[in-house]
Amino acid sequence: MEIKVLGGCCGNCDTVMKMVADKAAALGVEISLEKVTDMAAILGYGVMSTPGVVIDGKVVHAGGIPKPSQVEVWLKG
Repeated sequence: MEIKVLGGCCGNCDTVMKMVADKAAALGVEISLEKVTDMAAILGYGVMSTPGVVIDGKVVHAGGIPKPSQVEVWLKG
């Protein structure tokens, strides 16, 4: 599963990165996690507010920190 967290250097983006990594480890789900900070790339996904989360090429979240339960749903997908 390829996961990208879209956003600049904000604390929220780092929080989402850690949340996704921790939840994946707890569930035993193997992921590839990448932070995308390039604004052109972020806008290319159609994300106007960050942090955004892209899983296997599909935007699943944009703007604010997702709930841990939502991250779990994504990872169990």
